[in-house]
Amino acid sequence: MEVLIVGAGPTGLTAACGLLERGVAVRVVDSAPGPATTSRALGLQPRGAEVLQRLGALGDLPQRAADVRGAGIHVNGRKIVDVGAALDAAGPRLLWIPQTEIEAQLRERLAALGGRVEWNSPLRGLVQDADGVEVDLGGEQVRAQWVIGCDGAHSQVRKSAGIGFPGSQLTERFLLADVHAELPGRGRVMGIFLGAGGQFVAMPLPHPDGDLWRLMAPVPGDHGDDPDEEEILKLLCRFASERAGIPDLRIDRAVWTSVFRFNRRLADTYRRGRVLLAGDAAHIHSPLGGQGLNTGIGDAENLAFKLALVISGRAGVGLLDTYAAERRPIAESVLSATSIGTRIGFAETATGRRLFATLSPLLRIPAIQRRLTGAASQLGISYRNGPLAAPAVRRARRGAQPGDRVPNILTRDAEGHDAPLHSQLGTGWAVLASGNAAEYLRQAAKRLGAEQVRTLTPATGTLREVCLVRPDAHLAWRGTNAQELGRWLDTALCHNERRPV
Repeated sequence: MEVLIVGAGPTGLTAACGLLERGVAVRVVDSAPGPATTSRALGLQPRGAEVLQRLGALGDLPQRAADVRGAGIHVNGRKIVDVGAALDAAGPRLLWIPQTEIEAQLRERLAALGGRVEWNSPLRGLVQDADGVEVDLGGEQVRAQWVIGCDGAHSQVRKSAGIGFPGSQLTERFLLADVHAELPGRGRVMGIFLGAGGQFVAMPLPHPDGDLWRLMAPVPGDHGDDPDEEEILKLLCRFASERAGIPDLRIDRAVWTSVFRFNRRLADTYRRGRVLLAGDAAHIHSPLGGQGLNTGIGDAENLAFKLALVISGRAGVGLLDTYAAERRPIAESVLSATSIGTRIGFAETATGRRLFATLSPLLRIPAIQRRLTGAASQLGISYRNGPLAAPAVRRARRGAQPGDRVPNILTRDAEGHDAPLHSQLGTGWAVLASGNAAEYLRQAAKRLGAEQVRTLTPATGTLREVCLVRPDAHLAWRGTNAQELGRWLDTALCHNERRPV
């Protein structure tokens, strides 16, 4: 077995699909008895949707997602910010849909690629050597060349590999419930409310009956540490009245209730020998902005194309070091932003709530709205300062620089078919050029594999340089010399590497 993936959440399933697409044999295991039935995380940001589309795993999620364009922030009963006004109806949008639906779509794609999830398969421990990893799967001894830990915040893979997970727990404690309920006067509109007693959030969830909601509120410290379902629902009804001005919330039944605290933690390293971490096994933080699920999906895409190159012998193992070098700073940024946002947006003290009420009107400013929604979308992620950014980044040029995400322009393939660039990529590389790019294609195909590289042409306009686009839609290289491209690829792929794993 080439790769053992531990954890069948969005991160593990994305990694499995990405590797299978490239011909790498994988085995996916999970300690759970079967697929999750509670919604858990919510929201697929535009970046996450792009990844799933490249994998052929997006399906009809856009059609099934709830519309959140009516979302608003309310302070003391008055709507002061229309969050939905910041969303461009014609542009990429957040898909408001439960994690369970995203996982189901990924499992469907996994099956189409010949893979499956093995449930009731807990990892008990692992030992690695220079050639592979010996893994104990609940008494079954298996060997894999590589192990990817996508097994969440309490990752046994991370613990078995001896990787530290420093961080802290945020002080706020939250009540959460997915319920079938009527919120008179609310329609199907998301609302974030701040009243004298604190915050309350009501979020509509996709459901045929149109009555499914997620309710969430911070709970004061003087309440018990472990309230049961009845008490959680009673408190949420009370907070809906006191904090959101919804006195007649009627809950028919609860699908799921929980009490939780947010943690902020980041793994010391994403790789130890032949063991790699991704998703919540590597980083956890507040779910504010729907960043966790999407950051994990981004980890998986980045890791999959690099690991496939190493396994195929087209790259040295040093290429895997660029995975952490590119993705760990993204997690650091997300941890910082979500922690600050949670402390301001869900402050425990009256002073903190007054600060939120004072700052909220700033969100009316279109430039601030665009900046925040753009950051949440993750479309602005760049690896410009990373180890795979070609030297051209240091030259003063217009347009995307190596490391940047390439705009999703309309392109034409060799057969004359027009489609957006990201749709044409699939899970491969692309040589994007206006003129004859045969030599550039030859240089790239020689090193990356002929089946992994294709040529594309802008459907409109002219490019002055040839661009090599990575499978994750980031620009790898741009220039006018094909031999220079070959030399850069030799360096980037660690072809001259002679060090052990």
